Amino acid sequence: MLRMIIGMILLCPLLLSGATHTTTAPPIEAIATTVAVQVPVLAIDGAIGPAVSDYLVREITEANQRQSAPAIFITIDTPGGLSSSLRDINQRILSSDIPIICLVHPQGARAASAGTYILYACHVAAMARATTLGAATPVMISGPMSSPKPQKTEKSKPTAMENKVLNDSIAYIRSLAQLRKRNQQWAELAVSEAATLTATEALEKNVINIMAESPEQLLSLLSDPDLPIVQELKLQLSGAGLDYRHPDWRSQFIATITDPNIAYLLMLAGVYGLLLEFYSPGMGVAGVIGGISLVIAMYAFQMLPLNYAGLGLILLGIAFLVVEAMMPSFGVFGIGGIVAFVVGSIFLIDTQVQEFKVSLMLIMPIALLSGAFIIFVLGFLWRSREKQVVSGQEAMLGASAYALSDFQGSGTVLMGGECWAAYSPQALKEGQVVSIEAIEGLTLIVSTTNHGG
Repeated sequence: MLRMIIGMILLCPLLLSGATHTTTAPPIEAIATTVAVQVPVLAIDGAIGPAVSDYLVREITEANQRQSAPAIFITIDTPGGLSSSLRDINQRILSSDIPIICLVHPQGARAASAGTYILYACHVAAMARATTLGAATPVMISGPMSSPKPQKTEKSKPTAMENKVLNDSIAYIRSLAQLRKRNQQWAELAVSEAATLTATEALEKNVINIMAESPEQLLSLLSDPDLPIVQELKLQLSGAGLDYRHPDWRSQFIATITDPNIAYLLMLAGVYGLLLEFYSPGMGVAGVIGGISLVIAMYAFQMLPLNYAGLGLILLGIAFLVVEAMMPSFGVFGIGGIVAFVVGSIFLIDTQVQEFKVSLMLIMPIALLSGAFIIFVLGFLWRSREKQVVSGQEAMLGASAYALSDFQGSGTVLMGGECWAAYSPQALKEGQVVSIEAIEGLTLIVSTTNHGG
């Protein structure tokens, strides 16, 4: 009996450890199985430009590198944007190994112009109710075409360049429609005649694949394995969650500096900062700020459709204003400089997309302030530099002094009522007028003048 009791006591720790093991193992496995697959959700909200392109391309690239997401959602609400940014986004969508699913969202949103091309490029296209798409006619650099439906008159006949751009855009969207097996005829109308559709009409005409009111509802609908589009793309979204990916600091910085108005102000701050440093050298603050601003502005402009003729006119206008400040010409250079500055500012950004043009409400006051700044401020600094120095050692150079005794070599002279040590290689007589040629420490280097003493 005693042996049984001792055996039970020795076995208790083993039984307790075994019980603990059996109770803790299942929760660990359960936690591992409850981790959901995340679907990144990106957003196009506003005009499509370099910042949106950078954000989407980097997020899609990172998702493809990780290969952990079964799909990528992109919500769209845009009036259009730059053709170069659109091409970059679509190239990344078309090369993605992960299906890209686009949704025009929320209600009242639109996928106009460039947004229509992106919607056609996506593997799955969806729209919420009360949304629209279309009006994808390319806007020409020289101005929009006179009418969506050109009349048969010589006046409204498109130019060769307009026909070239239009036909290229039609072929581009038709190739996207063929790739995604969607309505090609309507895609061509969207480009050639600026046609538009509501969400219901787009679904009926096979322009989109599905309708959904939100990314959550779209995820739920595409989790159905019986949907033809799900079977075709082999989507596996059952049990997946949504991971909303917002633009990081880099994209926000690019969005800020590629605002044409901000880039325009940065360029002017750079030019004026360097001019101010040149005319009035000091601690270097104006030069440093101007240099940094100019470099950032150039970085922004290389991502925007910059018109170099416009940039040249702005610089020419500034040069004319500088000339007016230095050599007054009764306003000829000043007026010409302001005119060149305004015209160059208007044509600086080579696009008809309003969101990427410099505001006229900004150009006019900046032109007047620029003229006033250069003519008055820089003009004042230039005239100050031309004035004779009246204090300090510089003011003593060329001044006259009087020899206090006969000497050759070292001696003393009287200058401004003060006695100074002096050195002259020539023989001097007492009272002789000499000219100060240089200053070495506290010794004046003097020479004779044409005046006698």
